[in-house]
Amino acid sequence: METKEAEELGQYQGRTTASGLWKAIEDRALPSSHDEEEEADDADPATAERESRCSHIPLRRNSIYYRSMRHWSERKGKNRLEKRGSRAPGSLENRRSMKEALGLNLSGITLADHGEKSESSSTPGTLATPEEYPALATDSPTTLTEALKMIHPIPADSWKIFIEQIGLLYQEYRDKSTLHEIETRRLQDAEVQVDVDESPTSEETPPEEEPVSSTEKKALPQICLLNNANSRFNLWQDLPEIRSSGVLDILQPDEIRLQEAMFELVTSEASYYKSLSLLVSHFMDNERLKKILHPSESHILFSNVLDVMAVSERFLLELEHRMEENIVISDVCDIVYQHAASHFSVYITYVSNQTYQERAYKQLLQEKAAFREVISQLELDPKCKGLPFSSFLILPFQRITRLKLLVQNILKRVEESSERECTALEAHKELEMVVKACNEGVRKMSRTEQMISIQKKMEFKIKSVPIISHSRWLLKQGELQQMSGPKTSRTLRTKKLFREIYLFLFNDLLVICRQIPGDKYQVFDSAPRGLLRVEELEDQGQTLANVFILRLLENADDREATYMLKASSQSEMKRWMTSLAPNRRTKFVSFTSRLLDCPQVQCVHPYVAQQPDELSLELADILNILEKTEDGWIFGERLHDQERGWFPSSMVEEIMNPKIRSQNLKECFRVHKMDDTQRSQNKDRRKLGSRNRQ
Repeated sequence: METKEAEELGQYQGRTTASGLWKAIEDRALPSSHDEEEEADDADPATAERESRCSHIPLRRNSIYYRSMRHWSERKGKNRLEKRGSRAPGSLENRRSMKEALGLNLSGITLADHGEKSESSSTPGTLATPEEYPALATDSPTTLTEALKMIHPIPADSWKIFIEQIGLLYQEYRDKSTLHEIETRRLQDAEVQVDVDESPTSEETPPEEEPVSSTEKKALPQICLLNNANSRFNLWQDLPEIRSSGVLDILQPDEIRLQEAMFELVTSEASYYKSLSLLVSHFMDNERLKKILHPSESHILFSNVLDVMAVSERFLLELEHRMEENIVISDVCDIVYQHAASHFSVYITYVSNQTYQERAYKQLLQEKAAFREVISQLELDPKCKGLPFSSFLILPFQRITRLKLLVQNILKRVEESSERECTALEAHKELEMVVKACNEGVRKMSRTEQMISIQKKMEFKIKSVPIISHSRWLLKQGELQQMSGPKTSRTLRTKKLFREIYLFLFNDLLVICRQIPGDKYQVFDSAPRGLLRVEELEDQGQTLANVFILRLLENADDREATYMLKASSQSEMKRWMTSLAPNRRTKFVSFTSRLLDCPQVQCVHPYVAQQPDELSLELADILNILEKTEDGWIFGERLHDQERGWFPSSMVEEIMNPKIRSQNLKECFRVHKMDDTQRSQNKDRRKLGSRNRQ
């Protein structure tokens, strides 16, 4: 009997993830401190009404909504435990029934698969002796008390105090987080280069490795820096409840990294809510500003920020409830999915107004001196920490984009084919739809005005082509030189070898013009974009440098036409060729090729696109290189959203480590796993449809 029990306890070896620990506890049908759980569930709701210690996050914890959300969350947590109990015979419910039968207290039970001492002391209580339960006869000093503490909730007051002690505004958090990501990748890149340089040859004997302690083997996870003078904690593992529970000695480093990723999502939402609160209380509700601004101006400037703030508050409260349920976070992506699907449409409304918002702000600064003066005074307030008013206005757009990246970070760390991976994929897909809708909202506003302006400037020498269309937008415009006459040596000696022409390239149409006085353009040819072909002309000397051939398979006269065009630089030629024929092969392969290595760069300086064919970059963005020019431009594909565009090479630095590049691509393939499944399903449907038609 003793041998059988010892073998069963030996099965705990290797079950060191959070889910593994649960299973190990449930398989042994060990009792838990059920009375303490009931006390946590029945906690006095009056504690939630205590006044916040920091006034800068006025969470309405005494509101009807907060109390109803708390009760709903408690019921949801109980239902979740009941579901677990119905799944397996060794579940929580069976464990409680076994508890009554055995009548054991877990305070003295030892765990055979861990030889490390816990930092916290064991909970006093009646110890189960080896005579009463032979399986407990083991010399391991680590008790299950510390392990089982992780199923206890974090006290609401403790978590509330932590949230309110986050001293960083969201703008500061975002900068610190992205800079930390950049430095981490640089260190990883440098470490591998050193390893390659210092690797011993076959004739040399490698030096003896010094023993490394188990704590040193656990690498610190990559996480944003939320610590500052007013915040005591930085990481999930820095929480006193985590330190005292001993759970860090049980969880694997991968699981700790996952906990940190989920913890970052929660704490960054608190920082974001704090910045939104400052935007509303410090700027929007300022009495002097209210007197200066007309209601219509105020509406354009602040849009529906109150709705965005209310959504953020509900989201943060529910994340708080999840944190209070368990010190080891079960999941947060299910909450993200629920709110993204039901409430995040307010972000689309706010971001779509961004074009008018920026225009109104610039106009107010130019035309109203009183507005300019008040804004300057408000920005100097220590609460703003030197941040400009405009940085508060763009918070919602920055947050919804960052939230998608945080979910991607979680998705890279969850177990494959697990329930948490499914919820992370669903949350990511929903957030991606919201971000795309936000981007389309911004583009739609600016594109409509741009198309109207272009239409007014055009005069047609040929049959008129309607320019304005809801499905049409500008991709690139600019001046090129057209080579006149045949390609002969005599032509090269003439004075008028090239004539200036102006191209407007839309997503479905090319319009070729000549600029005429009065800022007008005379159209003399056009062609559908799908009927364009380009060919780079081999270098034939300085005169024909940066020259390429453009073929219109069917132009405005329904015939084929050829133009030999010269660009001002190599990058300008490459950019035109890429825009005119987007499906032409590039120098390097794209993300969709699914190769596990490709030249990559990471953004170290933010860049704002100046032309429609350029790509705006955020710090820490990772991009595949598709094309490079000798004069300092790169055509790249961003991994997290597959957006393509040109950007200066001075804004990025190359990732030299092939292992890091391969890891980045593998993580990206996993994040977009659901997209690949849908592509294959759509491909199968198209094949089936073609067969049916045949």
